[in-house]
Amino acid sequence: MGKGDPVCRLQGSAQPPELAQDGDLVIGGIFSFRTRQDYVINTFQTIPEVRKCKNFNFREFKFAQAVIFAINQINKNPDLLPNVKLGYNIYNNCGTMDILRAALALVSGLKKEVDDDKNCTRTETVQAILGHSGSTPTIAFAKVVGRFHIPVISHFATCACLSNRNEYPTFFRTIPSDLYQSRALAKLVKHFGWTWIGALAVDNEYGLNGIAIFNQAAQEYGVCIEYSEAFSSSGPPDSLKRVIEIIKHATSKVIMAFMSHREVNLLATELYRQNITGLQWVGSDAWITDHSLTDSEGHSILVGSLGFVVSKAQIPGLEEHLRQLHPSQFPHSQFVRDFWEDVFNCTLNDTANTQRKPCSGFESLQNVESYFTDVSELRFTNNVYKSVYAVAHALHNLIKCEEGKGPFLNGSCADPKHVQPWQVLQYLNTVNFTTEEGEQVYFDSNGDSPAIYEVVNLQLTNKGTIEGVTVGIYDASLRESHQFVMNNIPVVWGNGLEKVPVSVCSESCLPGTRKVLQKGKPVCCYNCVPCPEGEISNSTEYWSNKQGDACIHKAIEFLAYDEILGILLSSISLLGVFLTMITMLVLYGHKETPLVRANNSELSFLLLFSLTLCFLCSLTFIGRPSEWSCMLRHTAFGITFVLCISCVLGKTIVVLMAFRATLPGSNVMKWFGPAQQRLSVLGFTLIQVLICILWLTINPPFPRNNLLLYKDRIILECDLGSAVGFWAVLGYIGLLALLCFILAFLSRKLPDHFNEAKLITFSMLIFCAVWITFIPAYVSSPGKFTVAVEIFAILASSYGLLFCIFLPKCYIILFRPEQNTKKHIMGGKTNNDILY
Repeated sequence: MGKGDPVCRLQGSAQPPELAQDGDLVIGGIFSFRTRQDYVINTFQTIPEVRKCKNFNFREFKFAQAVIFAINQINKNPDLLPNVKLGYNIYNNCGTMDILRAALALVSGLKKEVDDDKNCTRTETVQAILGHSGSTPTIAFAKVVGRFHIPVISHFATCACLSNRNEYPTFFRTIPSDLYQSRALAKLVKHFGWTWIGALAVDNEYGLNGIAIFNQAAQEYGVCIEYSEAFSSSGPPDSLKRVIEIIKHATSKVIMAFMSHREVNLLATELYRQNITGLQWVGSDAWITDHSLTDSEGHSILVGSLGFVVSKAQIPGLEEHLRQLHPSQFPHSQFVRDFWEDVFNCTLNDTANTQRKPCSGFESLQNVESYFTDVSELRFTNNVYKSVYAVAHALHNLIKCEEGKGPFLNGSCADPKHVQPWQVLQYLNTVNFTTEEGEQVYFDSNGDSPAIYEVVNLQLTNKGTIEGVTVGIYDASLRESHQFVMNNIPVVWGNGLEKVPVSVCSESCLPGTRKVLQKGKPVCCYNCVPCPEGEISNSTEYWSNKQGDACIHKAIEFLAYDEILGILLSSISLLGVFLTMITMLVLYGHKETPLVRANNSELSFLLLFSLTLCFLCSLTFIGRPSEWSCMLRHTAFGITFVLCISCVLGKTIVVLMAFRATLPGSNVMKWFGPAQQRLSVLGFTLIQVLICILWLTINPPFPRNNLLLYKDRIILECDLGSAVGFWAVLGYIGLLALLCFILAFLSRKLPDHFNEAKLITFSMLIFCAVWITFIPAYVSSPGKFTVAVEIFAILASSYGLLFCIFLPKCYIILFRPEQNTKKHIMGGKTNNDILY
């Protein structure tokens, strides 16, 4: 190779950008100024060339001009990137393959040939790539560009799949993900009562992902999908015909279209030609406000459409920038020349064989009214504007980084003279700034922006065009009940209807009939058949009368005081209170006798008091459940029973320790004297009080109507709230009872003539047997009998304690006074009078 020969040569032809400006740091952009292509099947026998694109897309050209305007604005701003000039390389391509080719050109940044050996590795790689408007081409090149750690910021690619950081680690967007839009659209459909709809999508990742999320959310809201089809404007023509036939023969009147404006234009045109009307359209943001809809032959069919779109904004100075556009600014851009010739219907090429007149050179956009110069409704253009500023703020933070406080290894900063895209990527993750209009710009961990939409309704203007009128707001950051709000602006409905269209598979059933699902069809499709005997309404609060000709309220059932079961249980409870009071009087009248003194009179009276409360707490289970009674009945029961068992446990410990302390001079009882006995009862009870407080604080019992147990009546019952709380209360009582039983069992053969430990053992045996039997009976008892079983368990265990512990004492006191002596109680076997 001779001297001066190229060292590096680009394979293939170098693709120049459509619009370009040099700078210290360069931002790339990819837009589609022309969006239509002829359907072509590649043979792979020759190298595919860049396919020609047709028509004009003024919106995309405006996006590119917004990038240029923002960069010029930043270059003039002394507070943002001072002494740094931003440049741009903007490509104009349509079709996924050619857009990918443009992205690779921005990544490589190589000129066709590089002569210097040292410069062979020097690239002109852009710091970030802005675009594309479509999800599918963005998916194609974002994954490739991500390999080179170059940030990609889209203003319009909404596919939820792009939030996958594993697949697209360098992707950001200034528009919300379709994850939010799809669910919002499902909520919009449900809001208007449309339970039978058709779903259409563009046959690419954007459409298929979006419609899949929508279908799932719609089913959650009770909306049925009659059909779900996909096609593409660049696909075979037969696919459009197939979709049209499906729409023609469908019974649903609402169509959810997750497409771009290209597919919607084709659909509207063909439907108009075949006179298929009466449809209500619901659309995604990719087409619902697109200006090109008016160009469609059948755009009148789309009047009344509803959809979501990002909020409007103002960009001061943008209109002046657009109106100052002139071909001389971009002498190498063929599109700008074509654009100029189309707007003014003249030709810039004198030698061209055309019927247009030559351009005079004095044409100006200052007085031209077109979509390109219209800045009254900037939505996605504002997203482009924010994208440029996001990159600028990232570069600004990178350059002003202080050494030791940087985001890289050991707090290091980037070299401002050799900024790398991966370093810009690091700073983009933390960008957070506010625009002049007060809009906050930042990205979450997935590179997404906050989800806030306007609900727009396509209405016909006086000029015969259609425009989106804001009729509501959707904010995904609010709680679900406040996310979707419609304002008071009148909505125009499809096909000129004045009322909300109806789209259901089956009409509501008349009184006296019920729904029967149609075999093989969704749940929204059913037949109405006469109700069975005894049923005339599907309301859970009503039932038919005996004659079957009127609807009456269901009987409300609960354990009441005035029914036989309630009277019986109340009487048994009050009898228990009476017997406990009699026992207390008998013991109090003979409190100085050896029998009462030997059995710890203080704990005995406290035990009788707690038994009285146990009998009384059973009354709280009877009567109409209320919020307070539900909380009182379970907590009162739990606390009183623990107080009761604590007293029994205290008595058992006293007996055990007293008769085990047989050694002369033993002072073991000083460790469990009267003070310790009181503290033990208080401590055991306070633990149960704490459990009850936690239960009532976290999830307390509450009254509820049980509509499922019986068809002809409502069971009014207390829901436990927290089942864990209820079983914790029971479990603690059972634990104390088991401990008491074990200690009493160990003390059953102590050498006293009147051994109270035997009585406690027997009473605890009955207590445990009652509550072990209670659990399966409680779970299996229906309705009010559940409460009756619980009351029975309370009364049975209370009577067991009362009779087993105190009945023998009362019998001796009243009928065997000769046995109520110290000598008889001790049986002469020991002179230990410690119990006295």
